[in-house]
Amino acid sequence: MARKRVAVLISGRGSNLSSLIEATKNQNYPAEIVLVISNVPDAAGLGIARAADIATAVIDHREFSKDRPAFERALQDVLDKNQIDIVCLAGFMRLLTGNFVKQWEGRMLNIHPALLPAFKGLHTHRRALEAGAKEHGATVHFVAPEMDSGPIVAQEAVEVRDGDTEDSLARRVLAVEHRIYPRALKLLAEGRITPANPGNAVLTEK
Repeated sequence: MARKRVAVLISGRGSNLSSLIEATKNQNYPAEIVLVISNVPDAAGLGIARAADIATAVIDHREFSKDRPAFERALQDVLDKNQIDIVCLAGFMRLLTGNFVKQWEGRMLNIHPALLPAFKGLHTHRRALEAGAKEHGATVHFVAPEMDSGPIVAQEAVEVRDGDTEDSLARRVLAVEHRIYPRALKLLAEGRITPANPGNAVLTEK
């Protein structure tokens, strides 16, 4: 069976991109990353992709002013030209319209640094500490029109420790992200999950 063709959308350093690239180096893995797209021309993750001989594209959102549909048409054009099967958002800091999301329903994943539905949006580690949360973690979910709200595919929790700072908590959560995103992509590429049957499980890593 042919491996699924994956595009990863980034805006920054490409930390989760690296973990996905590493997983897909295994020829038995059911997906391959064939394209990395950034909305930020100097995103560090583009260098990671190039070092791995993966094609890159830049669609600078600033060139589209506030015309999100035009930005998304340009994005869709690049995805179509590269015959993409699955899209993975990995630190992609642009909200996508409902129309675009619906085109990719069941074929687009996102990684979020919190145990959804808790702490949607930004600054999750700070908010978890301020709220006195006992557990924090990361979630992979199908992308839905409402931000951070799609069906959950995988979660893993970490214990919030006495004396934790945003940075210390972020480091442990990032390690979780790097574990669960490749697992989730594998399940999707194998056709084992859908938005109606995401098959999520919450794991706790002390």
